[in-house]
Amino acid sequence: MVKVPESTAAGKNLTIKDMTDARVSLGRHGAGLPTRAQLAFLLDHARAREAVWTSVDRPSLADRLDRLGLSAVNVESMASDRSIYVRRPDLGRQLEAESATRLKHERTINGYDVAIVVADGLSSSAVDLNAVPLIEALVPKLSSLNLTAAPIVLASQARVALGDPAGEALGAKLTIVLVGERPGLSAADSLGAYITYGPKSGNLDSSRNCVSNIRDGGLPVYEAAEIIAALTRDMMRTRVSGVALKAAMVEFLKNHDSSPPPKVFGVRNLIEPIGS
Repeated sequence: MVKVPESTAAGKNLTIKDMTDARVSLGRHGAGLPTRAQLAFLLDHARAREAVWTSVDRPSLADRLDRLGLSAVNVESMASDRSIYVRRPDLGRQLEAESATRLKHERTINGYDVAIVVADGLSSSAVDLNAVPLIEALVPKLSSLNLTAAPIVLASQARVALGDPAGEALGAKLTIVLVGERPGLSAADSLGAYITYGPKSGNLDSSRNCVSNIRDGGLPVYEAAEIIAALTRDMMRTRVSGVALKAAMVEFLKNHDSSPPPKVFGVRNLIEPIGS
């Protein structure tokens, strides 16, 4: 992420280090790095490993959601433990049979408009820090669109595509999967949001839209909530998502409104798997 440094009266010359969190201009000590840079690397590497291998505190998440007046239901993927989850991405995309039955019991006659799935993904830190604040900011915006929401799904050992069978079991028209993104050495707490209209097993990744880098120091929670709500509104209007959404919205606006659509920054269409 590019920093936007504040200008100073002295007109200080900016360096590359002032403009990015990336590891640049670290210096050298002989053939290696200076001690400070080497220790910082080891610390950030440890944080990234901890984010991947530490479990999300689901009881705490459920308690925090309950305080917001939101119910939650726990589900598991076909990956029985973290080691299998890391080695078998395919199992993390499949819903365990008992969990599917549990979600079907939560289904109403008319189903739901939206299902929010919180998946641990590859960063427990991202979920613990950012999932509940984002849900708190997002739920009122969905309510203002007159959309009914299913109980929050807390998914263990889960990847993005698990939102498809989860939404299908709940009878939801659209799923929003909040997932811990793969940690880097400059950020181990980045949350991603993947929005899919018509969740069903076998959906392609090109049918999703992604809002990424949701964290302190990245995309702020309140901005992410605005973008996700805007995408949800457009998907409910057009009944499509992913790479087809832009063309569908152009057609929709031609038929319903002559004004151009508002520009939304920070959103990209997901056109190929990225391993989340």
